[in-house]
Amino acid sequence: MYAVYSVLIVLFFLVVSPYLLYQAIRYRKYIVSLPQRMGYLPVSFNLDGDESIWIHAVSVGEVLTVRALLPQLRERYPRLRLFVSTTTMAGQQVAKSNLPFVDEVFYFPFDLGFILNRTMRLVRPRLFIMMETEIWPNLLRACRREGVKTALVNGRISNRSFPRYRLARFFFRHVLADVDRFCMQSEESARRIIAMGAARERVIVTGSLKFDSLDVPAASDASSRSSFPPSFVPAPSVHDVHHRGRTRVLRYFRIGPTRPVVIAASTLKGEDEHVLEAFQRIRATLTTALLIIAPRKPERFDDVERLVRRAGWKVARRTELRVDAEPRHDVVILDTIGELAPLFQVATVVFVGGSLVDAGGHNILEPAVFGKPIVFGPHMDNFAEIARTFLDNGAAIQVRSGRELESTLLELLGDPVRRASLGAAARALVEANRGARGKTLAALAELLPRESPGNVRPFRIVH
Repeated sequence: MYAVYSVLIVLFFLVVSPYLLYQAIRYRKYIVSLPQRMGYLPVSFNLDGDESIWIHAVSVGEVLTVRALLPQLRERYPRLRLFVSTTTMAGQQVAKSNLPFVDEVFYFPFDLGFILNRTMRLVRPRLFIMMETEIWPNLLRACRREGVKTALVNGRISNRSFPRYRLARFFFRHVLADVDRFCMQSEESARRIIAMGAARERVIVTGSLKFDSLDVPAASDASSRSSFPPSFVPAPSVHDVHHRGRTRVLRYFRIGPTRPVVIAASTLKGEDEHVLEAFQRIRATLTTALLIIAPRKPERFDDVERLVRRAGWKVARRTELRVDAEPRHDVVILDTIGELAPLFQVATVVFVGGSLVDAGGHNILEPAVFGKPIVFGPHMDNFAEIARTFLDNGAAIQVRSGRELESTLLELLGDPVRRASLGAAARALVEANRGARGKTLAALAELLPRESPGNVRPFRIVH
């Protein structure tokens, strides 16, 4: 059974190799990361052969969620190194610049036995943590064989993926038997993982770590931007060495208190046209409004810029803006990685992309923590529980089409009371739903008992 799975992986790579080659040539993808994906990590990686905790976070969202666990993992297991692997380039960039306490960041290896053996000899994990839905059969089997404890953390099984998993239940029940603990976001996801074959006694509901991973600002920082003078940016805390880096982007957006700002976050192909049509109507009545578009995929930066120019707008990329100045453009494209979350502070209203097209939606918690009114489309399958909670509590608005997006954004921009109500409800939900961190750490402690105090190995921050 595992042999068939491995053969299918090889066949899959053979089939998609022309596409991967195209991506490598055009976007420089995969070339730099290929050695690590083949199990060849840098010579300096774990030079002393220390044991470790290995956390896998596929992309940006999962990487940022990992932050909720890192301080406590470092405190509880001072003799173990902390390694984080990612699948995407964007995830790799964010992990290297946003994860304190981590010793090394590397690309996740292909799930083939001979490659995994090379990686595990260098990583030497005692505990392997998978974020959300990263289930890799050969790696889990290798961990079981080597006595490595395994945990699925912040687990979720979406509406769209559940039927596919159930079709392969005869295989997945063997795979899931190699997982020691399932820390699921919701009761529904817990029921689904059990239906896929997970042992009921290994499944617990911890809630979503995404709530705990957010840096909740002071009430003044989260309040309406209209209360700030044009040159004001909330001062970074001296207690957070990474805060200054995360808020640096605000220096490029010294926006006056009366200028409306619409942020279209994590947009995918097929959504930017609707956003620009909505912006056309907005500018008909609010002539100074600014639109910030943050494409989900870096390879779309050029395409989105061409689209904006064809629509007749004066556009600039974030990397072209002057520091400590207000953008004098109609549209700004956020062509950087890891700057979107703090930028929500300048928004008047936020549209969260990946939801007008059938892509499962994206995380709505980052604008919520700043008390911003949030709008998303009909396709939120990947965040169904969170989306439903926000809608039920009057903390977000769901639209069914691009046309409805236009009217909703226009109405919100003209109604400060409604914006304040939505934003306050969103922020309150974030604060009320924190607590998954403690439950998750308790579950991990059952697998890997906390180390006794002693000589603490110094850590270094990856840059």
